[in-house]
Amino acid sequence: MLARIFYTIVPAILTIMVVVIAVMLFLVKALWAWTIPDLFPGAVAQGLVAGQISWYTAFKLAVFLGFFAGIAGARNKHGLQQVVHYERE
Repeated sequence: MLARIFYTIVPAILTIMVVVIAVMLFLVKALWAWTIPDLFPGAVAQGLVAGQISWYTAFKLAVFLGFFAGIAGARNKHGLQQVVHYERE
């Protein structure tokens, strides 16, 4: 029984993880190519900023952003978010 669950759940989870990673890589790569040349045309023309990134660079950027999103989510989950109080005059 446990082996049956193991052999059905684990491949499903791995498949979902691979699909999510592939979609995220595609989104990072597509959004970079779509926005960066429009936001920084001079820097792209001079070669200061890459107009397109490789799949490996998209993977590193996705890991970097995921890491910081995880930190931000953990801060909000544990009630460590900063609250701003405004005084009325």
